[in-house]
Amino acid sequence: MPERGLRAGLIEARERTLTLVDHVADEDLDRVHDALMSPLAWDLGHIAAFEDLWVSRATGRPALRPELFEVYDAEETPRAERGDLPYLRHSEAREYLAEIGDRALDALADADLEDPADPLNHRGLVWELVLRHEHQHNETMMQTLQIAAPGVFRPERPALGEGEHAHGPDTIRVEGGAFPMGAGSEGFAYDNERPRHEVELQPFEIDRTLVTNAAFLAWVRDGGYERREWWTEAGWAWRCSEGIQRPRYWNPRGLVRAFDREEEPLRPELPVMHLSWYEADAYASAHDKRLPTEAEWEMAASWDPHTGEKRPYPWGHDEPTPERTTLDQLPLGPAAVDAHPAGASPLGVLSLIGGAWEWTASEFEPYPGFRAHPYPEYSQAHFGKGYRVVRGGSWATRARTIDATFRSWDLPERRQIFVGFRCAADG
Repeated sequence: MPERGLRAGLIEARERTLTLVDHVADEDLDRVHDALMSPLAWDLGHIAAFEDLWVSRATGRPALRPELFEVYDAEETPRAERGDLPYLRHSEAREYLAEIGDRALDALADADLEDPADPLNHRGLVWELVLRHEHQHNETMMQTLQIAAPGVFRPERPALGEGEHAHGPDTIRVEGGAFPMGAGSEGFAYDNERPRHEVELQPFEIDRTLVTNAAFLAWVRDGGYERREWWTEAGWAWRCSEGIQRPRYWNPRGLVRAFDREEEPLRPELPVMHLSWYEADAYASAHDKRLPTEAEWEMAASWDPHTGEKRPYPWGHDEPTPERTTLDQLPLGPAAVDAHPAGASPLGVLSLIGGAWEWTASEFEPYPGFRAHPYPEYSQAHFGKGYRVVRGGSWATRARTIDATFRSWDLPERRQIFVGFRCAADG
């Protein structure tokens, strides 16, 4: 990737980070809003420290604040403990961001991105890593802003109009067969997306769209949270111990909270979000279905059976646009599940990229032949620990970070992420 494109990307990423917190009060930046989430000021300092660490590694220049690397080591300190760390408060964190941002741009101007003997700089690897890391933390910050008390974040947005009922989710048959799963060797991808390998799938069916608020509400009213037979043992134990009766941010009166709006009408055509893997699995079981495996999801999202081509996006090779999907945070919520027919896969499956992340049946494990690169802490530290794979991105995901091979993960009880699901069945 040309240096100019990376430079513009780094500048834009930093502008977006600062825009997210521009109108958040200083005391709200510095404090813990929920044990699930870091203080927003911690996120700002972590973005800066990550950039500081990797720019120094890639260029040999001394780090700006190496004494902070331990404070901002995400693997060493769980989120619930980060509020007790000596992290930089908002003003110092902003200063650190500004100074390391300038140093990074200066270092990028001097970097040789064409030398294959320099694995960190070659093809801009470390620069793309830093850029996407900031994008990913932008979505984490959006989760914090959503989980915070109403009024902490007051985004400017147009009034919500009356939605129309989405059609579906009806089911599409996929013939299965062999297809190449994972990212190819060219371009940027995270280590857990590689190596590309052939998988053989049996025929299956998959919902044309994500499950809607309307469909999930009908299940709730049908006793979904009371019917033990639909839940796994672990899921039922979690539901009972936590007293779960509805998705996070729904209230008993059928209204939903979104940032500063405490009681919005539940729009039936939107994807249901903020629910656990256990809830998604129970809903699927109640409908004699299941969650798709991540291989099934990726085949539906990337494979064109008519041409034998693997696509980076369901719609083809062109980058995401508002006509194809809802991404990039600015909409401040998803569109109707069938709002983007231009984003359909070759088989007619909709809303596979953007809108809401999708729970899959798969646990987060390495692909055959996995090799950690450039650092083990990103993926390898999470394998085999009960995390479930989520795919597809959400409305809060930056477009640069998401495609049909990107894998993210979370624990099955987590509900703070902008996650929904669709169902599948054996064919």
